[in-house]
Amino acid sequence: MVIFGASGDLTARKLIPALYDLAARRRLPMEFAVVGVSRTHMSHDEFRKKLRGTLESQRPGGVNDGVWDSFCSSVFYLAGDTRNAETYEELKGFLKRLDEERGTRGNRAFYLASSPSLVSPIVEHLGEAGMNRGEGGGWARLVIEKPFGRDLESAKELNIGIRRYFDETQIYRIDHYLGKETVQNILALRFSNSVFEPLWSQHYVDHVQITVAEDIGTGTRGAFYEEAGALRDIVQNHLMQVLCLTAMEPPVALDAEGVREEKVKVLRAVRRIPEDKMAGFAVRGQYTRGWVWGGEVPGYREEKNVAPDSTTDTYVALKLFIDNWRWAGVPFYARTGKRLPKRVTEIAIQFKRTPHAPFAGPENLEPNVLVVRVQPEEGVSLKIGAKVPGSGFRIRSVNMDLLYGTAFLEEVPDAYQRLLLDLMLGDPTLFIRADETESAWDILDPVIRYWAGSEKVAFYPAGSWGPGEAEQLLARDGRSWRRP
Repeated sequence: MVIFGASGDLTARKLIPALYDLAARRRLPMEFAVVGVSRTHMSHDEFRKKLRGTLESQRPGGVNDGVWDSFCSSVFYLAGDTRNAETYEELKGFLKRLDEERGTRGNRAFYLASSPSLVSPIVEHLGEAGMNRGEGGGWARLVIEKPFGRDLESAKELNIGIRRYFDETQIYRIDHYLGKETVQNILALRFSNSVFEPLWSQHYVDHVQITVAEDIGTGTRGAFYEEAGALRDIVQNHLMQVLCLTAMEPPVALDAEGVREEKVKVLRAVRRIPEDKMAGFAVRGQYTRGWVWGGEVPGYREEKNVAPDSTTDTYVALKLFIDNWRWAGVPFYARTGKRLPKRVTEIAIQFKRTPHAPFAGPENLEPNVLVVRVQPEEGVSLKIGAKVPGSGFRIRSVNMDLLYGTAFLEEVPDAYQRLLLDLMLGDPTLFIRADETESAWDILDPVIRYWAGSEKVAFYPAGSWGPGEAEQLLARDGRSWRRP
């Protein structure tokens, strides 16, 4: 596995820990090797020492010396400028030596953990150096992190450029949300339980809410966020993927083509928002100074590398409709934001109220809600009406909860563990196809254009659940956001 951008945060915090855990679980072959590539000058040992330091800071219980010594003996480093063709000739020679010494049989996975601006140059140089095919009959695969483009046009151009050198079957566009157990469990919940699937439609569902909330601000990522914003950073990938899994039809088979084909059908069915009605369907928000977890925090415009008059979105709320047989007329409300009261990701399916209640006091009875919690506590909760103990007949809403941490003895693996293993096994089911990325951008392009021509932004104090305009988005329909 060749990791471009090896001196960066993603490699140290996510990729190497995931590979170390796979090694600890004996899921990596003895021949496996990692080659980090970056401009920073380091020796192999310096690179290994840096990675171990980050790993130890994440593990209060420490690092197993035996596992680490075995794993790090297969970790190497190559300093070089990824814009320079000479770097790739040197890399090619180094990989050939590893093939001979370790018996990797010419199999190569190129992981682009570098800046999005370097994706095209790296792909081009790999192709020109002949590394877009495995050596001696081996395979070559390319992993690309989000964001994949900045809009529909740039995503199409990027896809065209990459496919000049790599086939679609070789390209693995990664979204770590798809590696989370609870996200995958949406499919199990829907398609392995006959009690839910018949109810999963416009006949019984009133509306769906998807929330991806963070309590942190932009921190040191101000410059990146000025370019991206929440719409590009979260909505186009994480949120759209969760929407697809929630709304898709049963696939013919639980394989790459079956699952991805149904996801694309959902994206194509999402109603595009007309620009003259944008205010009623999309809200752009930005946090101001406020209080989170008992401490005062700065507003977005006060963060480092952020313009003092920035209109960048740190909060997005959308109302979407899926125009197909199953979901016609059912609104999907989606929101994401930074500096909200807490970190939580959940999907809430709210069912319609009962048509008639034969007992007194039904006005206080909440409708049934099925909540799939992705983080931080992974699980499923179903809100139902139940009789309060006693001589009367009073009904109260109660929750039936399934917590994965207590229901299963197996340790829940990190998302990157699952995705990296699937990459090496050649299973693209949990990776994103080219037409998925383009369809998601096609939905959001009208929003991007509208906001680019407007200075309007709805402010909300840090520590709140977002701007009042987002509340009005649902209030106009006689609904309100859940409080996770």
